[in-house]
Amino acid sequence: MPVLITLSAKLFSTKSGKPIMGNLDTPATVRGRLVKAALDCFLADDYHRVTTRLIAEKAGANISMIRYYFGNKEGLYEEMIRETLKPMLDVLDGPMLASVTGFTDFLRLYYDTMTAQPEFPRLILKVLALNHGPGRHFIQQLLERGRTRGASRVSDLKSQGQIASGIDPDILRLAFVSLAMTPILLKDIFEEQVGHPMDTTFLEKLADFNGHLFSAGLKPVTSK
Repeated sequence: MPVLITLSAKLFSTKSGKPIMGNLDTPATVRGRLVKAALDCFLADDYHRVTTRLIAEKAGANISMIRYYFGNKEGLYEEMIRETLKPMLDVLDGPMLASVTGFTDFLRLYYDTMTAQPEFPRLILKVLALNHGPGRHFIQQLLERGRTRGASRVSDLKSQGQIASGIDPDILRLAFVSLAMTPILLKDIFEEQVGHPMDTTFLEKLADFNGHLFSAGLKPVTSK
């Protein structure tokens, strides 16, 4: 019996004493903990300094689970980016942008998502602008998918007469990205300038204001 207990302790715990696999664990929860731990680790340090062992220990999981679910560190890195961006990409296929008023909700979703991990936009910028980490091509693929889906939604809104027919979908997308990313990227500077935190209430007001700008700016011009 003591031997069995010892073996169980080795199987279900890490060196730090955190549980690896308990009765309530499922493949989904273990996988989810690894993705969350990867997000925390990659946001806190450069890609090459983050080890799979560190991620596994932070997740309370066996390091072999990274190979099982993601193949290697790069696979986990890409999945971390995909899952973080997924709520925004899913919007392009859902009902939120069925009308121009949905831009307000989309901005609110972006601010809420990125406020939870404010370093994430900086990570994306580092990868794309400075080629830090292995995910440049992967992120570009995700952004291109978003560009294609976004252009389709713009086309739908044009056909419904909700936005002007001459609107360039790429210009609209760049304008939206600018309004979405800039407050999060420069959050510390803006907070110092305005003298108070850019909290949830402030960002909701900002989303409402920017959404109104979009709605007003996209309306078709009616001839008098």
